[in-house]
Amino acid sequence: MTAPTSRDLTVTEVRLTPVLVADPPLLNTQGVHQPYTPRLIVEVVTADGTTGLGETYGDTKYLELARPLADTLVGRPVGDLNRLFTDADRVAVDASRVLGQVDVGGLRGVQTADKLRLSVLSALEVACLDALGKSLGLPVHALLGGKVRDAVEYSAYLFYKYAAHPDGVAAERDDWGAALDPAGIVAQARTFQERYGFTSFKLKGGVFPPDEEIAAVRALAAAFPGHPLRLDPNGAWSVETSLEVAGELGDVLEYLEDPALGTPAMAEVAARTSVPLATNMCVTTFAEIKEAFTRNAVQVVLSDHHYWGGLRNTQHLAAVCRTFGVGVSMHSNTHLGISLAAMTHVAATVPDLHHACDSHYPWQSEDVLTERLAFEGGTVRVPDAPGLGVTLDRDRLAALHRRWLDDDGSLRDRDDAAAMRVTDPGWVTPAVPRW
Repeated sequence: MTAPTSRDLTVTEVRLTPVLVADPPLLNTQGVHQPYTPRLIVEVVTADGTTGLGETYGDTKYLELARPLADTLVGRPVGDLNRLFTDADRVAVDASRVLGQVDVGGLRGVQTADKLRLSVLSALEVACLDALGKSLGLPVHALLGGKVRDAVEYSAYLFYKYAAHPDGVAAERDDWGAALDPAGIVAQARTFQERYGFTSFKLKGGVFPPDEEIAAVRALAAAFPGHPLRLDPNGAWSVETSLEVAGELGDVLEYLEDPALGTPAMAEVAARTSVPLATNMCVTTFAEIKEAFTRNAVQVVLSDHHYWGGLRNTQHLAAVCRTFGVGVSMHSNTHLGISLAAMTHVAATVPDLHHACDSHYPWQSEDVLTERLAFEGGTVRVPDAPGLGVTLDRDRLAALHRRWLDDDGSLRDRDDAAAMRVTDPGWVTPAVPRW
């Protein structure tokens, strides 16, 4: 293999392809998932014909930022990532146009133009690392300093769920069935264990009154004694309710994730319970670390390489967490195999990863890869092939992009409340705290 020259490694093109991917009717405190969710697939092409892949959110506000940020890559070396981030700071953003009204209570936390920019940059960084790894014959984890584990553990991500999307709504069918009570959640967990071998379980809460969700976690503890359990109500509870739930489940929870909204409320809960608190909502940028860590508001940060601006920033976050004695794991939102591969590569390089990572991937019946990543014994093997170790299926990409093109615009922005109003026309996103 001839070593690539600097000219070979110059970025000549960046392709941005928005897609709509089938999503089951999973419930959360804001509503229910729509039948299709938007994602953005990024391809970075170098002068020698190598193509690197990245993936991020595909909502309209992300697409608004993607093209000007992608344009900063063209003509520069694919490995020139530090300058990508510094130059991106100079890309003008009309925050009022991109954001509309800032979301102060969404499932992704408070959104700002800078956070959206990082989410787009994360996909560009991953695509560049994939292309660089392919050109050099090295896996992405080697470009990040090398792996410290050969497989990354993931947790079963349990959801309250309808059996199907409402009649008359175009949607793909799934075989999971409904899960609306403790028995349904336990049955779902058993399916996850049988299909994928998961040994830890996380329940998305904030859907039903806390007593019902306590009962579901208790049922899981009885069905899977000794297995790590987590509960995540996405900030739907008051401080007092959070403390009541912690008191009821303290003997079985590995951690309680974002029970109350915001660092001050989390700090108050943490001061009054011994149950560890995790977050992917009040600590999503480096600027938010100081208050949360000095107030001991969280004991585990759930990183998301999309939020944080990529894989190298994820490593930086892990180092800060290690300095303060705060645990680290990984958050997940609806994603495809490119993002799962990226998560797996960076997770393989983090020494102090003591909690199984989250992943929605088992819920996604569609992908843009020629071969889906596999869970074995609840883990994903760390790929050693060059780059991310995954291959784009162009026919599938084209089909999912056609779905996006054919949409009337109603599905191009994720809106769980709008999806819920199809079932319940009077639904209004609940005020926080909900309980």
